[in-house]
Amino acid sequence: MTTLKNYYSTLQVNPAATATEIKQAYRRLAKIFHPDSQTQSADHNQIIQINAAYEILSDPQKRQSHDRELGLGKNPNFDSVKPFVAKAKKQATEADAELTIWINKVYKPINRSINQILKPLKSEVNKLSADPFDDQLMEEFQAYIELCKNCLNQAQNLFRSRKNPSPVAGVAAHIYYTLNHLEDGLNELETFTLNYDYSSLHTGQEMFRMASSSRREAQEEMKKIS
Repeated sequence: MTTLKNYYSTLQVNPAATATEIKQAYRRLAKIFHPDSQTQSADHNQIIQINAAYEILSDPQKRQSHDRELGLGKNPNFDSVKPFVAKAKKQATEADAELTIWINKVYKPINRSINQILKPLKSEVNKLSADPFDDQLMEEFQAYIELCKNCLNQAQNLFRSRKNPSPVAGVAAHIYYTLNHLEDGLNELETFTLNYDYSSLHTGQEMFRMASSSRREAQEEMKKIS
């Protein structure tokens, strides 16, 4: 036996909701549950249901037919769908909370660690370029590399500490590439300190440039979500 779908509960709206309220509800839920194409999201089925609900409720004739199927008649009563709406709202609230935690506990601290790595690079290279064979200058550059490695390790641990919510899958992908570029760049810089191979120094700087680019893309993706 096929269970009759209640699209009002899917969009978390009163059956008497206006077209504007339905559209607003759809946009809010789509932002929460839309899975990024680069990842497999547990919310894939949810967005399918949300799209289906909006397709029906945004069309006056389809909505009228759906109301008849639900037995709502001309005076829809919210009481009949309260349990379904409450459940859907709870899911959305939990998804919002998960996203907020990820931003505050993962994204922001990782960004701070990345800044500690990227920002000093130019000045540190400039200081060392005065005389790469000066022991004190080289020791200071090596200390900078060690600081960067510690910051990177913290960022990598944070990145693995929580599952990425589906709305920020694109952001997480760019952060992943950023951290990988930084790791490769630090390895190249460390190689330079061991053998004075300037190709390693240049490669390390290029990897940092790529990391900076990936981080900007992550920030742009985050602006779309915030």
